[in-house]
Amino acid sequence: MAKLPDFEGLAMFAKVAEEGSFAAAARAMGVSVATVSRGVARLEDRLGARLFNRTSRQLALTEFGRTICEKAGEIYRQAEEAESAAREMSVQPRGLVRLAVPMSFGLRWVAPLLPGFFRAYPEVSIDLHLSDASVDLVADGFDAALRIAALPDSSLVARRLCAVTQFVVASPEYLKREGRPAHPRELVDRPCLSYAYRARSDVWRFTNDAGEEEPVMPTGPLRVTNSDALLPTLLDGLAIAELPEFIAGEYLADGRLEAILTDWSLTKGGLYFVTPSARARPAKVSALSDYFAEHLSDPAWRWPKI
Repeated sequence: MAKLPDFEGLAMFAKVAEEGSFAAAARAMGVSVATVSRGVARLEDRLGARLFNRTSRQLALTEFGRTICEKAGEIYRQAEEAESAAREMSVQPRGLVRLAVPMSFGLRWVAPLLPGFFRAYPEVSIDLHLSDASVDLVADGFDAALRIAALPDSSLVARRLCAVTQFVVASPEYLKREGRPAHPRELVDRPCLSYAYRARSDVWRFTNDAGEEEPVMPTGPLRVTNSDALLPTLLDGLAIAELPEFIAGEYLADGRLEAILTDWSLTKGGLYFVTPSARARPAKVSALSDYFAEHLSDPAWRWPKI
């Protein structure tokens, strides 16, 4: 297998040819004359021919040097342009962001924010992946994700945007017919719907201000991979379920659902903007992170309304 081209040597050769001397090329490139001289000599050894005729007062391209000078100069210019574009992209938000977001949250609260983001950052585009299944940001090539969890993946860099409360809810019709549970253990004999992608397994872990803990394994007629699919069965008065605040809020507000066991709380979670690394984060990703922080740190879904 052939070795990689000597890009450094080609660049130094092109700069010497352009400037007319090793010293001038070294000043332009910010390196020593010895470094430039070694780079050109290394390239000559690799190519098997001299590139310059050198005297104490004059430096001139050889015939062989002239044949490759133009192409070497083009390589140097393309490299400068690539670096310049990369630096500009790191400062000015521009380019594609691959973003993973839970489906229900994305449809309700992320998609409506995007028009404002695109107006503010017209040179940024977003590839929005909507799925409740947790993706591997690195392996799947994502730039960032919004995650709702009790604790973010420790291998990622996480920015906490806000708290997300979980409610255990039922319809007024269900509670009128079956009665309102007063303790989590009363859920054991009740139909309870469950969510497959729950971060902390299927167990509902209740705690209260007295420090008591009560784990409950929900059992019922329906288990889903998207919490919105729980709503028809809930609203029809057939069961109890756990819902995140950003879904439950509107139904609690208009009375179609009621929160139960309000003296107890489930594991508290948060909304996080996560990225594979904080080092050299592109401006496009930082802009999106800041935009979500601005618009989701005090979200409209809060219940009860303050």
